[in-house]
Order: sequence, then structure tokens, then C-alpha cells
Amino acid sequence: MKLIFKRGDSKLFKKLVTVADQAVFHGEILHAVCSTFSLARDFEWSSRLFFIEMKDEDEEGVGTFLTINHDSPAFVGEEIIFTATFEKMDRNELTCLIEAKVGDRLIATGATGQKMLKKDKLKQVFTKPAK
Repeated sequence: MKLIFKRGDSKLFKKLVTVADQAVFHGEILHAVCSTFSLARDFEWSSRLFFIEMKDEDEEGVGTFLTINHDSPAFVGEEIIFTATFEKMDRNELTCLIEAKVGDRLIATGATGQKMLKKDKLKQVFTKPAK
């Protein structure tokens, strides 16, 4: 793993809200806005942008935690700008603070955790035990 970032460094990710991002449960649209679970996916991706540059060929990141405070709606057709800020690196675990905005309007804030592990180790962890 390359330790090339420091606290306060940031990565931006832009996402246009689509119909697929809406809050839909069992085929029924609950709210025609970006869902919290779609934000979760994009929060994780935003922080992963650090690991893409940090990881060695034999390493991969895996999520350890996610928090979201969803404050305001983002409507279909609006662009959300996600800013992931490098908070800390504790051994092999990266913590990022995340902010999502549409223009000046705050949509959500939160944090993510990801650990960098060897791909061989992850393969063991993600192999279903034989019955």
C-alpha cells in the first residue's frame, strides 16, 4: 500500500441522479428523489477513489463502516457532487468524511471506513464454507 495521502486531502465524484437512484421498495416508488441507499453506494465509491491510487496489485479495499445523515432531497436530473476527505489512516484502515451537495444545498454528510487487505486474504474471507 502506498501512503500517498494525508489528512485533509480530498476526492470529488459527480453523479447525475437517475430514476434508478429513487427510493423504490418492492417495485413501488416511495419517493421520487435520490434514496439514502443510493447515497450509501456513492459515499463508498467516493472514498474508494483514494484506495484506487493507494493499493498495490495484490491488494483490495473492503468496507468496514458507513454513516449517513440525509438532510435534503436530490431530485432526478440534478447533479450531486460528493467530496470525500481523507480523515485518517490507522494501520490498514482508511476513514473518510463525506459531504454530498447539489449546488450550495447540502444533501448529506457522513463517514466511511475501508480496510486494505491482501487479495488472498479477502478470497479466504469471501469463500463460503462447505456444508
